[in-house]
Amino acid sequence: MADEKKVGLHTLKPAAGSRRPRKRIGRGEGSGHGKTSGRGHKGAGARSGNKSKVGYEGGQNPVHMRMRKLRGPNKKMSMPFEKFRTRTQPVNLGDLDARFKANDEVTPESLREAGLAKRRHPVKVLANGEISKKLTVRAHAFSAQAKEKIEAAGGTCEVIDDSLTRADPGREAEEAAD
Repeated sequence: MADEKKVGLHTLKPAAGSRRPRKRIGRGEGSGHGKTSGRGHKGAGARSGNKSKVGYEGGQNPVHMRMRKLRGPNKKMSMPFEKFRTRTQPVNLGDLDARFKANDEVTPESLREAGLAKRRHPVKVLANGEISKKLTVRAHAFSAQAKEKIEAAGGTCEVIDDSLTRADPGREAEEAAD
């Protein structure tokens, strides 16, 4: 009974190997962190008050400037400016053929109900797939091939005015003033 250790708050210790002693800098050469105390020889990094900039590579061209540049009107998705980014929801003709019956009217609301255009961005109909039914399709944009295929099947394409769907508060203010 005397050999058993009493367990309590006074005997709690962290698990063996889970804690390390802190690095004591400037306590002699034998500590491994003496002399220059891990700061190297001279230079700005050895001085007190040094603040190294994030991403600074010592005057070498930094990685964010070495990366390839994606600029221009056909590279809008790479630009970090949200107001220039074009946001549309693609809908393929094959999906319209599968989800709608002949002579149906296809609108962004009916596409949302069918699970094809879930977000509130403008809808663009693309020509991927074939269409065999006559449909009246109302969308914000059509690809040239999609328009040809819909009209070849006997359907019609109507472009919706998307002035209300674009995130341009200035335009809405001008319309309200008129």
